[in-house]
Amino acid sequence: MAAQDGAVTIYNSGAVADTKIKNPYSLKVGLAQMLRGGAIVEVTNADQAKLAEDAGACSVVVSDPPHGGGILRMSDPSLVKDIKRAVSIPVMARSRVGHFVEAQILEAIGVDYVDESEYLAFADEDHYINKHNFRCPFVCGAETLGDALRRIREGAAVIRTQGDLSGSGNVAQTVRNVRSIMGQIRMLNNMDDDEVFKFSKSIAAPYDLVAQTKQMGRLPVVQFASGGIVTPADVGLMMQLGCDGVFIGSDVFGSPDPYKRVRGIVDAVGNYNDPDVLVEASSGLAGLMAGMSLGEDRIEGFVRGGV
Repeated sequence: MAAQDGAVTIYNSGAVADTKIKNPYSLKVGLAQMLRGGAIVEVTNADQAKLAEDAGACSVVVSDPPHGGGILRMSDPSLVKDIKRAVSIPVMARSRVGHFVEAQILEAIGVDYVDESEYLAFADEDHYINKHNFRCPFVCGAETLGDALRRIREGAAVIRTQGDLSGSGNVAQTVRNVRSIMGQIRMLNNMDDDEVFKFSKSIAAPYDLVAQTKQMGRLPVVQFASGGIVTPADVGLMMQLGCDGVFIGSDVFGSPDPYKRVRGIVDAVGNYNDPDVLVEASSGLAGLMAGMSLGEDRIEGFVRGGV
């Protein structure tokens, strides 16, 4: 069993110890620990990736440039290779949920992490990728504690607490999901051992992972927040709610000064409890936030209870 800053190895059996084919799960979890306290920035080209690295991002996630409609799939491998050559920080790339061949292709071209992402179209609506069959760590999305622990059982080394996927800049759904997971963990901490069995059944999660979460008082792997996070204040909110870091969308590169936007967010991640730093990081951003306010249709949907 390995431990680093509160995250430990989950599996002790030999089921994931075949190093001839894949890295042991403990190594993947350990690699993911290096992302803690950082911002992961979505990029669509090598220039954006280099700017994100210069601004202090801990990693970049590759995304195809926006296009009108159609099925969203894995990014072009040549784009991923170009970005990997341009930066020295870890590079993530997305595969469709359940599409293990896309994941195989991404691993073959040397990505540092595969994000099995619900942002893309689902390739398999019933089955997620068996992530223990791969050498590289996986990132997976979750909205509830049960979701997160099921993805961890499948081999996820990073949990991305997912909120809004539309790019509206509305952080409300992300806050709701983060609070839901943290609230369930606090509730779990107050249960006796007999109650844990019933709780694990109610959230459809493996009992051993539920018990470990209770023991640790947090998810057993790194937890990032994603969706609607566009300002240093949003970042501070996510971090103070208990997240280990944040994902930032590629919309930051549409502002007049993208370096300042990314740098402000990076500073907020590292200093989320320091109001003076948050003031400095937030100052002068009003002109850089064009296009990120909610439209009337989004406000109406929020009032009705949607996001």
